[in-house]
Amino acid sequence: MALTAEPSNGRDNTARFLLILTMAIWGSNAVAGRYAVGEISPMALVMFRWIGVMLLVLFFARGKLRADWPLLRRRLPFVMLLGGLGFAGFNAFFYAAATATQAINIGILQGSIPVIVLFGGYLMFKSNVSPTQIAGVAVTVVGVVVLASQGSWNNLISFSFNEGDLLMLCACVLYAGYTLALVRRPAVSGLAMFAVMAAAALLVSVPLALAEFLLGAFQWPTLKGWAIVGFVAIFPSFLAQLFFLRSVDLIGAGRSGVFVNLVPVFAAALGVLVLQESFEFFHGLSLALVLGGVLLAERSARSQ
Repeated sequence: MALTAEPSNGRDNTARFLLILTMAIWGSNAVAGRYAVGEISPMALVMFRWIGVMLLVLFFARGKLRADWPLLRRRLPFVMLLGGLGFAGFNAFFYAAATATQAINIGILQGSIPVIVLFGGYLMFKSNVSPTQIAGVAVTVVGVVVLASQGSWNNLISFSFNEGDLLMLCACVLYAGYTLALVRRPAVSGLAMFAVMAAAALLVSVPLALAEFLLGAFQWPTLKGWAIVGFVAIFPSFLAQLFFLRSVDLIGAGRSGVFVNLVPVFAAALGVLVLQESFEFFHGLSLALVLGGVLLAERSARSQ
């Protein structure tokens, strides 16, 4: 196939470009969540996002879905659970968090997902964890605490944390669980699996939006709200997923996964440049600790 004939450096350069673009798009999702405040309610955004994604998936993934359906059908409850929690559940906490905290905070906290995965892997699968990886987890936890307490000792000892940061931590835990569960995914194409998980996310998002409506918190999208729905459906939810899948095909999951560390960097930068959010000293300290902890843990994992 053409993939084997393509020069190695060409594959590497293509993958790097796609991965950097993907991480920038995922980083921009935090900015979109902040822009959505006052334009569309969080659960409405989750529901309309996945409606948009399903329209795209049904158009582009029909062939793959038909080919892989016999295998997918055998593991349907598991795959649907992955989509419901990893996609809709994560999004619900993510956009709820965006109503109460900065895009900078959302991005930095998102950077903690790899170490939550590491910790979860040890608890669930008894994965080998080196002292250096434990140190990386500890450094990242300190970074998260610095961010959640806004670098204030008084906030820390009084357990006074930003509600949005706590919601984002819940989102990170859900996504880490989703990542760990992918180890047991069926042997089907990524696009076909994504199609089923997107359908599950849509099914879960409908009762969430209904609950929001019954609580009197549902907000129908404004014109700007519809633009945000279109952006998050096309870019973070669909194109970025395809770019990431293509990159994994080109250079493998391990090398591609390292680029995820760029998401908090892009989110923080876009929060400052686009939203004019203030970047405080505790943001910089937290970002350095979170990324440093992740890099420490990953370097140790690669050396094993």
